[in-house]
Amino acid sequence: MQRNWSLLPVAHHRRAALIADRLPPVKARPLVFPEPAPISHLGAWTLLAPDRLLFSPVKTSPFVNGEVAFVEDRAGPPSRAYLKLWEALTRLGRYPAPGETCLDLGAAPGGWTWALARLGARVTAVDKAPLATEVATMPGVTVRAESAFALDPAREAPVEWLFSDVICYPARLLALVRRWIAAGTARHLVCTVKFQGMTDHDVVAEFAAIPGAVLFHGAHNKHELIFARLAP
Repeated sequence: MQRNWSLLPVAHHRRAALIADRLPPVKARPLVFPEPAPISHLGAWTLLAPDRLLFSPVKTSPFVNGEVAFVEDRAGPPSRAYLKLWEALTRLGRYPAPGETCLDLGAAPGGWTWALARLGARVTAVDKAPLATEVATMPGVTVRAESAFALDPAREAPVEWLFSDVICYPARLLALVRRWIAAGTARHLVCTVKFQGMTDHDVVAEFAAIPGAVLFHGAHNKHELIFARLAP
């Protein structure tokens, strides 16, 4: 069928490993962001029983078991939150270009602002809490010590990108997203939908119903989803 196959080990691990050893190796090296996602076909398989194999020659993710690995920066960013933004942008296949304007809501301590500024974007970081000094002083970064929810989208200057990793209930984020979409002052939106306790499937359905919405759980997400809405 094809050459490249990745194992999802679920059961019968020793037998699965013996089969995997007979297959051509899959070279899944970590990506150097903003390197694009692989485009080569990748199949997946697992053993359901010693004599029953479940497989698919194609899958929705080009990454082994859907897990995106990056060459991490362990010195620059103030937190590891930047990895889920890297993954979101890699999976979306779109990135802020140098000079494009970004609004980062709930930015502190600055992991997403750091990642966006590294791309050469002009970033306005909004949070009542302070950003890490090394992020706040990066070229192209402006800090506003305000609440993300106090902003009136209709009165804000238009931006190419709106980002939000703010901690709030999903319904509150949904209301915020709808306000920005209605105002038309942000061309692209990328947000994390964070769940407090049980997953709120009703609100998830409302996010998914937004025209142009993309919704997924990334390998670097915890109990949260990535919501994105990109302009053509």
